[in-house]
Amino acid sequence: MQHAVGAPLPPSHRPAGQGPGPQDAGWAQSASQPPGPPPHPAPPVPPMPTPPAQPAHPAAPMPPVPVPPVPAPPAPPMAGHPQTGHPTPQPPVEHPGTTGHIQLPPGGPVPLPHPPADPAMADASQAAVAVLLIGPAGAGKTTVARYWADRRRVPTAHISLDDVREWVRSGFANPQSGWNENSEAQYRLARRTCGFAARNFLANGISCILDDAVFPDRPVVGLGGWKRHVGPGLLPVVVLPGLEIVLERNAARSGNRRLSDEEVARIHGRMAGWYGSGLPIIDNSTYDVETTARMLDEVVARSIASPPTF
Repeated sequence: MQHAVGAPLPPSHRPAGQGPGPQDAGWAQSASQPPGPPPHPAPPVPPMPTPPAQPAHPAAPMPPVPVPPVPAPPAPPMAGHPQTGHPTPQPPVEHPGTTGHIQLPPGGPVPLPHPPADPAMADASQAAVAVLLIGPAGAGKTTVARYWADRRRVPTAHISLDDVREWVRSGFANPQSGWNENSEAQYRLARRTCGFAARNFLANGISCILDDAVFPDRPVVGLGGWKRHVGPGLLPVVVLPGLEIVLERNAARSGNRRLSDEEVARIHGRMAGWYGSGLPIIDNSTYDVETTARMLDEVVARSIASPPTF
């Protein structure tokens, strides 16, 4: 039984078939009537009929109605390879503030720099180039190369052959102790390492300048080797001051960078073979580092407009 207002009455705990007791009348009175004199007793409620018994063998249940499956939304098409047609994997989405793998372009042979339409407008300070600074010990090529790389308007790296060669700590073959197969192999390995580094820098938009004491009487190992390692776009420049200046600058060096006067004179004599080779030569006997770097800018600009043949 349910009243018009309010929740259902609490169940009665009396035996089945009996009418409500006095407490039941009290619940009914409090739920539907205001307080007052007790009403007349209600007639007894007849017992509910007993439901019929279930048959021994119930009927078979109805088969479920089949529901057609809902098709899944199609996946977005993937870009395929133009030749094979296989799907190309898409790069992962990078979220701001995260650090992931950065794909770098592979370094290939450095091509010839593009000459400007007007050679007078050539600006070596903004060109992407690979310069090889050649000179004897004491010519100041390492100091000039660092100064030149520091003050360019575009990213530029300085790659020193002597620094790379001295990466070998245990078993370093110092040529001052005698030129042999080990020192020759370490020189060639350092040149190849520097050449690969220059190619990778140029491929990623960073110019570079290398320095080495390359002899003109060994073109296959020296300048030819650099050209094979770096590429045909290498721009060689010779820095060759007088012998007195070279001896003076060599005397200020220390460690295994300092050579004997006899060795310096022998190297300087062999470097004189660059005269008449067609390569640009800067005699910085009377120039300071800043002036020599400015001269290097002018030489590089001319080399971009008209690359030297070697």
